[in-house]
Amino acid sequence: MAKIMIGKHEGTIYPEGDGFTGAISLGFGPDGKRLRLKRKGRTKAEVKDKLIKAVKDLEAGITSPDNYLVRGAVEDWLTMGLKGRSEKTITTLRIMADKHVNPLIGKTKVKLLRADDVDAWLDGLTDKLSTRSLQTIHSILKRAIRHAQARDMVLKNVAELVTTPKGRAGRPSKSLTFVQATAVLEAAKSSPLHTYVVLSLMTGVRTEEARALRWDHIVAWVEDVQGWRPVTEAGFDHKKFAIYVWRAERVGGDTKTPKSRRTLELPRLAAQALRRHHKGQAAERLAAGKAWQDHGLVFCTTVGTPWDAANVRRSFRAITKNAGIGEEWTPRELRHSFVSIMSDNDVPIETIADLVGHAGTRVTEQVYRHQLKPVITRGAETMNTIFGDKKKRKPKSA
Repeated sequence: MAKIMIGKHEGTIYPEGDGFTGAISLGFGPDGKRLRLKRKGRTKAEVKDKLIKAVKDLEAGITSPDNYLVRGAVEDWLTMGLKGRSEKTITTLRIMADKHVNPLIGKTKVKLLRADDVDAWLDGLTDKLSTRSLQTIHSILKRAIRHAQARDMVLKNVAELVTTPKGRAGRPSKSLTFVQATAVLEAAKSSPLHTYVVLSLMTGVRTEEARALRWDHIVAWVEDVQGWRPVTEAGFDHKKFAIYVWRAERVGGDTKTPKSRRTLELPRLAAQALRRHHKGQAAERLAAGKAWQDHGLVFCTTVGTPWDAANVRRSFRAITKNAGIGEEWTPRELRHSFVSIMSDNDVPIETIADLVGHAGTRVTEQVYRHQLKPVITRGAETMNTIFGDKKKRKPKSA
């Protein structure tokens, strides 16, 4: 039995089985039992190297077991590191991790993970995933290791040292031309999504903002009091309306950013559609009787429950198909179309940024660079001009 010193720790290396075992004495625990750190190997030199590394980790405060794997770190993060996030977000991240992280790099020990390993893993997916998906799975690994770091399970986050490569080109977002937008509005008239489509196209609200809109956040300008009042109190017998974009279908019900909270005057077509929609929903409430669940939502099922995003997408594709422009469209592209229409009609980018709830023009330019070419009521005024008098306007070709 050979005695060794590693730093300030005394230990021994002795034969055991087909190899050797090394043990470092760490003193005594609270229960009076001796604490020992052990490592095994085929040779004395291998065991000594392992003990040296273990002592370095110990002195650095690293407490993870030698078999702590990447998939274990990812699971710990998914289980404990996403507090306050929606179940939908956690499910999406778990699916991405189970499909692209754990099977390919999950068996690697976190302590042994190198930047080259992360590079090779991501590079092997560049022809299969879009750049955005690569950024997501890279973020999963970075955040999982960061979570482990905060718990003294690993010393360095090598995933932070790697740049996410570009993936295959995803389907670019697109926008409706004026002719296409007119066709979609016409095709939507026979759909339960009609008012949703009109409001989204005419105001540029996000899909999650539209689905979370409540009737008490639709307001009318009441001349008698010279102020805005909810239509739930004032009704629709007024000339001017607006919406408070203060909620979104997200955790906590908040909008995407504080700047996203905004008040938008409604174009006439949107106000008219909402007036009809309100009457239709009242009839549905009566028909549902006790089955009605009152959430105060503008857009809901025939029993008052929130719309499912997947169902909205399917219904919208049916509208675009009936409009003769195909099924390769998503509801969020109504927002892109809003930006494009505003830009085509010379609305300043600063105003567009305000209308869509961006903190500044930089975000608008980055997100809607393909759609782009002073007051917040400018959006309603422009839409009234574009869609209000078809005889005076010569539509642009599709």
